[in-house]
Amino acid sequence: MTTSEQLFEKAKTLIPGGVNSPVRAFRAVGGNPVFIKSAKGPYLVDEDGNRYIELINSWGPMVLGHAFEPVEEAVREAIQHSFSFGAPTRKEVEMAELITNMVPSVEMVRMVNSGTEATMAAIRVARGFTGRDKLIKFEGCYHGHGDSFLIAAGSGAITMGTPDSPGVTKATALDTLTAPFNDLYAVERLIDANANQIAAIILEPVVGNMGCVLPEPGFLQGLRELCDKNDILLIFDEVMTGFRLAKGGAQERFGIRPDLTTMGKIIGGGMPVGAYGGRRDIMSIVSPAGPVYQAGTLSGNPIAMSAGLAMLRHLNDHPEVYTRLEELGTRLTDGIRASMVKLGLDFTINHLGSMYTLFMTERPVSNFVDAKTCDLPLFGRYFQAMLKRGVYLAPSQFESLFLSVALTDELIDQVIWANEEALKEVI
Repeated sequence: MTTSEQLFEKAKTLIPGGVNSPVRAFRAVGGNPVFIKSAKGPYLVDEDGNRYIELINSWGPMVLGHAFEPVEEAVREAIQHSFSFGAPTRKEVEMAELITNMVPSVEMVRMVNSGTEATMAAIRVARGFTGRDKLIKFEGCYHGHGDSFLIAAGSGAITMGTPDSPGVTKATALDTLTAPFNDLYAVERLIDANANQIAAIILEPVVGNMGCVLPEPGFLQGLRELCDKNDILLIFDEVMTGFRLAKGGAQERFGIRPDLTTMGKIIGGGMPVGAYGGRRDIMSIVSPAGPVYQAGTLSGNPIAMSAGLAMLRHLNDHPEVYTRLEELGTRLTDGIRASMVKLGLDFTINHLGSMYTLFMTERPVSNFVDAKTCDLPLFGRYFQAMLKRGVYLAPSQFESLFLSVALTDELIDQVIWANEEALKEVI
């Protein structure tokens, strides 16, 4: 780890905390971050030449593994025509058509540059459409670093011990109402207490940012009904789940149609890109068609669009990808459960498709309060034990892991073995 350590020491003098995104700092797991040099298929390689089996996949988008050849080829072809135009391109239109075909709730879509930008814009549109100011989000759900969302936030905010960030105004906080995930009664009480004031309810339909937490039966449908009854817009943040849990995302998998959907870097093949879209009547108020302003010089970047088109076309044309992801997720989590039985452990593992989290708690995890019962020092030791055995996990208990079809059965068995050995070491 010598080179990584040297790079981190230098980075700390140049970049706040030595990293460009807080979770990367390894503060939640101890030690110093690993600096990555390259990735291919199911592997990462660090600056010291160590190779790891990859279970983060750039926090979700690398469903097909790293450097998937058709995506690489699309980028090589596109880059010949320059890197950015700041003007409309054919690829933007093709991407919009593909997204609207794959995600039935999305009738119109606007490209942006990140998932954070997508969620910020979606909230602004919801407020503009409804004429209301307040929103409901769920404790532990993370929707990027927009001011409205850093109230009981998940992911990096939890890991760093600051779920509410300085710099977020009191007025912003007053417009953000929070409820426990999977608690319909709490949502109903918030709506009643703020009658005709709530513009939108936003959530990760399957949470990835307090670890993988699934919606309980009837929860998503109940939210849809509450929104319909009270003229509130339902926003699904599918930055992580979009095109991963199904071709049409979590909304296809659960059969729930949101009013607005946000999407992330998978639509750029992993490059910096995002999008938000939804019902035509709602999206028609976005400038220049309507009065709600949102813009971006790099939105619809031709290189990102080319990479994303190659990625989404492959997913659209190869439904067997999702069958394989299900097989891999089941094989891995079944193996981990078997190891825990063998070792006499009763930790909680949440799993859906190619997303999973091993929670260091014996308590079932269905919301933020449950997730916070985890033994965080134990998770830190487990993380380091897995890293030592060549398996790269998210450096936080509060993150879902993501599998790719580049993983083989043999690699899954290696992860199961590493997990068992790591648990033996740290318990």
